[in-house]
Amino acid sequence: MISSDYFNFEILKKSTASNARLGLIHTPHGDIRTPAFIFCGTKANVKGVTAFQLHEAGTQIILSNTYHLLLQPGIDVLRKAGGLQKFTGWNAPMFTDSGGFQIFCLGYGNVCSEIKGTKSAPARKTLLTVTEEGATFRSYLNGNKILLTPELSIQAQIAFGADIIVCLDECAPHHTSKIFTAEAMRRSKRWGLRCLSELERSGTGKQALSAVIQGGVYEDLRRDSADFANENAFDCFAIGGSLGITKQQMFEITQMTCEMLDRNRNVHLLGIGGIPDIFNGVKCGIDTFDCVSPTRIARHGIALVKASEIDSSSGKPNNLNINHARFVDDTKPISPTCDCYTCKTVSRAYIHHLFRADEMLGGQLISLHNIRFMNRLMEDIRSAIASDTLDKCRSEYLG
Repeated sequence: MISSDYFNFEILKKSTASNARLGLIHTPHGDIRTPAFIFCGTKANVKGVTAFQLHEAGTQIILSNTYHLLLQPGIDVLRKAGGLQKFTGWNAPMFTDSGGFQIFCLGYGNVCSEIKGTKSAPARKTLLTVTEEGATFRSYLNGNKILLTPELSIQAQIAFGADIIVCLDECAPHHTSKIFTAEAMRRSKRWGLRCLSELERSGTGKQALSAVIQGGVYEDLRRDSADFANENAFDCFAIGGSLGITKQQMFEITQMTCEMLDRNRNVHLLGIGGIPDIFNGVKCGIDTFDCVSPTRIARHGIALVKASEIDSSSGKPNNLNINHARFVDDTKPISPTCDCYTCKTVSRAYIHHLFRADEMLGGQLISLHNIRFMNRLMEDIRSAIASDTLDKCRSEYLG
């Protein structure tokens, strides 16, 4: 593990009612209070939002994607720029994934539908092969053939300068066999050792490396992967792979996996960020979450609010659809209890008008609100853990 002068995880309080905990992740670019939400800036930006606006909304850390950044602007450009923080103006902690999730996406179609157990039409597949050496695919930008190896993934993430980086892994989808899932998990272990070696060989000493815990829905495979991660010099853990086909199964697999891991290291849940999922994950002992959803749904007119601020008959207790005709003359803010820029300055009617007029500002305004909502959610969760009132906090958000 890297020097504690640059990276350290400190547990501040453990809940008496569950495995929830308060923590502090120390990084070269600042501290992260946990539990925390990581916003996805896939291509080195959170769509439609500036670094200043992210800071103003209370954001602690953002994520960028190695697969996309490797293709554009590329390792050399980001190395010359001095890393992602200088390139983007985000002078705070950053997390980069490995590109492994995209291997899965390219090979099996829609990533989210597989991980979260839903069925949808598969995306165009551009993965060519996965071998022991790495994954070969064609660039969606120009069709060039690229071999992504564990070594290249780590070299890229070193050049990007993120504070927390992730081992390259192969993520098996839910519908594959246990044999296939086991093979992918064991390959991920071998790739993990190569990632550790490459970081030791060429790293700056200022980045924390996260092992990915694979194994799909199978307890024995999850334990094999967790034991490997515990026994090696990874700084932290990220739970990946298929988490089942129902919310209950996701919760059970997350809980099971957390209980297998060394509790002195911080744990991230990859690609999961629904509000019920966050409360369940926090109870299991998850420290950080990431998901594209808050800003993605914002661009479609969906604002996040507490369940008490919406008509529960919508079927989605936290989703306020500003596109709905009833908001055409609604002079209230998105949320009367929110302190974000959007809620302090404009009405639902104005945002509704922007969407009807196809003005991009509508999506930007709801993005600002949803970012602040998620940060307030995590602030409230941290306060609730401190006061042992997490169930009450959950009820306030979910009804």
